[in-house]
Amino acid sequence: MTQNNFKFAITGGIGSGKSTVAEIIRRQNYAVFSCDAIYEELLQDKEFLNNLSREFDGVVKPDGTLDRIKLSEKVFNDKAALERLNAITHPAIMEEVFKRSEGLKISFTEVPLLFESSLEEYFDGVIVVLRDINERIEAVSSRDKIDRESVVLRIKSQLNYENNDFAKYYVIHNDGKFDDLEQKTVEILKVIKSKYL
Repeated sequence: MTQNNFKFAITGGIGSGKSTVAEIIRRQNYAVFSCDAIYEELLQDKEFLNNLSREFDGVVKPDGTLDRIKLSEKVFNDKAALERLNAITHPAIMEEVFKRSEGLKISFTEVPLLFESSLEEYFDGVIVVLRDINERIEAVSSRDKIDRESVVLRIKSQLNYENNDFAKYYVIHNDGKFDDLEQKTVEILKVIKSKYL
């Protein structure tokens, strides 16, 4: 990490409210990037798609776009294949994050699977958003129009946020209304600003 160029990750389980926290930080006039958005942009890049195609035969359609279903099928329940996919996607995404954060004193990046992908080492600090599991299930079920069981399966495929120690990170408990979440986020930004700026 270069001096005066500090990068922070925003993470949390599905339905925790990390995107809302990212938006609050953005409204405080900080640069905020999204790994998901960068990945979508990379899917328009020919070289990136060629890398995927070389590793996973048949995942790029004749029209040059990614066949998401086929790629999902290839990595579903195949840990080795998923690791090969991550070995292509994660460095490309992180490279883009670093490129965009150049020249910025502080920047934030929303990283959904930060701990699962061991990406925390790329950042100077991590903001972890925690929320009651039942509220998470309800939020995702309502947002994605899927049943409770499907949401539970998604949650189980991620890090168990209920039974992990996040003492060395900045933790935001999303357990109230939006105003409470905003206040907690702004307080953490003040702490970060006083330490790094």
